[in-house]
Amino acid sequence: MAMSLAEIGEKLFVSVLSDCLDQLGHRRQALAARIRPLDEGRVMVGRARTAAFMEVWHAKEGVNPYELEIALIDSLRPGEIPVFACANGERIGPWGELLTTAAMARGAAGAVMDGCVRDVRAIRALGFPVFHGGVAPLDSKGRGRVMAIDEPIECAGAPVESGDLVVGDADGVIVVPKAIEAETLRLALDKASGERSTLADLRRGDRLADVFARYGIL
Repeated sequence: MAMSLAEIGEKLFVSVLSDCLDQLGHRRQALAARIRPLDEGRVMVGRARTAAFMEVWHAKEGVNPYELEIALIDSLRPGEIPVFACANGERIGPWGELLTTAAMARGAAGAVMDGCVRDVRAIRALGFPVFHGGVAPLDSKGRGRVMAIDEPIECAGAPVESGDLVVGDADGVIVVPKAIEAETLRLALDKASGERSTLADLRRGDRLADVFARYGIL
């Protein structure tokens, strides 16, 4: 049975999805450990919309450096998540309060980037989930420019395509490819149920070795 984004957020979490993707042989779907939530209390679940930055060192006069970035944000639909591959995350800060406000108005579920974020107090106050590779005041103008949207990218080491399921929580961000989404979710529901039984037995005082032998979950 298909799960809604809300159900995924309620019933599953990043670590169990990561385990199930490992089980299916997809071991590169977790973004690098440096990608952290701006607010660890926020859970993000949605569909990827990809953008690929190219690193630049100047801004041309008369050329809109944000053209494709704006096009992506303006085309967001409810439940979608812009995912930015930033080429050089230490130089490019593509996300701030203005893009947050525009994305929220279109019903976006969050934002992910391997570059930097700014305006952090304002974004936290808005309650919008943002997962980032660092905090810096840098504008992307003159440092990076989006050269492609809705094409396959690699963000913080993980392959991402538009439409992929993206889930983020305090443990990080996982990307579930569309082709194996149904199988991954089925396995994850089973594993989450097994983990609840494991926890109940451990709280009761059962030995860890016995509980592992019983459920095979650790």
